[in-house]
Amino acid sequence: MCKNPACGTVWSGNTETAGVAGKIHIFVKEYFQMETMTEKSISEKIMELENRYGAHNYHPLPVVLDRGEGVFVWDMDGKKYFDFLSAYSAVNQGHCHPKIIQALTEQAKKLTLTSRAFYNSSLGEYEKFITQYFGYDKVLPMNTGAEGVETALKLCRKWAYEKKGIAANEAKIIVCEGNFHGRTISIISASTDPDSKNNFGPYTPGFVVIPYNDVQALTNALKDKNVAGFLMEPVQGERGVVIPDEGYLATCFELCKKSNVLFIADEIQTGLGRTGKRLCCDHENVHADILILGKALSGGTMPVAAILASDEIMLCIKPGEHGSTYGGNPLACKVAIASIKALEEENMYENSNSLGKLLLAELKKIQSERSDIVVTVRAKGLFAAIVIKERKNKTAWELCLELKENGLLAKPTHGDIIRLAPPLLITEKQLMDCIAIIRKTVLSF
Repeated sequence: MCKNPACGTVWSGNTETAGVAGKIHIFVKEYFQMETMTEKSISEKIMELENRYGAHNYHPLPVVLDRGEGVFVWDMDGKKYFDFLSAYSAVNQGHCHPKIIQALTEQAKKLTLTSRAFYNSSLGEYEKFITQYFGYDKVLPMNTGAEGVETALKLCRKWAYEKKGIAANEAKIIVCEGNFHGRTISIISASTDPDSKNNFGPYTPGFVVIPYNDVQALTNALKDKNVAGFLMEPVQGERGVVIPDEGYLATCFELCKKSNVLFIADEIQTGLGRTGKRLCCDHENVHADILILGKALSGGTMPVAAILASDEIMLCIKPGEHGSTYGGNPLACKVAIASIKALEEENMYENSNSLGKLLLAELKKIQSERSDIVVTVRAKGLFAAIVIKERKNKTAWELCLELKENGLLAKPTHGDIIRLAPPLLITEKQLMDCIAIIRKTVLSF
């Protein structure tokens, strides 16, 4: 468990605390009635359990994580790693951030869930806080990022019929090639990723797919008067941290405004400091018509998502037309407030921006040293990617296995790309230690 620093201090995530690994090891041994198991065999048994009883919808690296603090995680053997994935940017604030954990535990002892059948003492406070913080009239609280996207799609369509005057069931929403907004049926209907889409049809109609980072393609698509919204990621994370040209966001936003089309920003991964600002759209002063947040909104403690919009858009949805039993629960509300305050008060946005520039510069040096392995590197804030030139038995997966052995955890995406996303409280010294691990691994690969 994580120690809680003295009240009022800023947590750096540098302290190493004693965990509960020993107790867990004993429990596992007793559970399997194998008192003579080695530490290694415990990890293997846990992985076998997941493989035997869990759905095979993920392909994890072979490491069993037991605890985390700040930028670090520890496996069942007590080996320490730098976490360079941050649970796909859900742990921007670092593992077990004491202020977030304090808010979680205090509220958990008081009231966790009421449903929206009643008012609760935390929701209004949270709604006021988050709408004022991001500059919107209304928030619709949900749980997961995919739920957030589904909510935004429904809200956009409702607005199209009731405000824009599009004929019933004719509304279209533009999306981009290479997008990743989740894996529900409607969302994969807008996907171009075969792994997400194949053999899950029939698909939901109403989506128009255009190339990413192509202003002319959007201009052409907006000529259709039935277009209601443009859903996009300011940086395409799952695709491999694909960064559009400077000015792309602002231009797309203006084009949507001229066509009376809602600009919908999926900032589930890119938001809350990941790219060096509060929101990625802030880099170009774009205030999305509908903003979707998730992941780091809870600092990695529980599923929390939010959809923010103006009164004109949000109030299109009336009682009974959309909701969630857990959406807006008191526990999530307190956690979300603490998570945002931690980012703001501890200057994590600025840290992401400054150290992101350092990370990119150092990755470029590594690329120049081993251009036979590293095809390209890219980054925006502490959101980076290394594209690997794949050879037989020398893929991005194998490189991630080597990084793991050297004490750094990252994960490939789309085969040849390694996504890098450390917690935003990482220090310059810690970052340079990580760069040294990456350099050592790549040079010896």
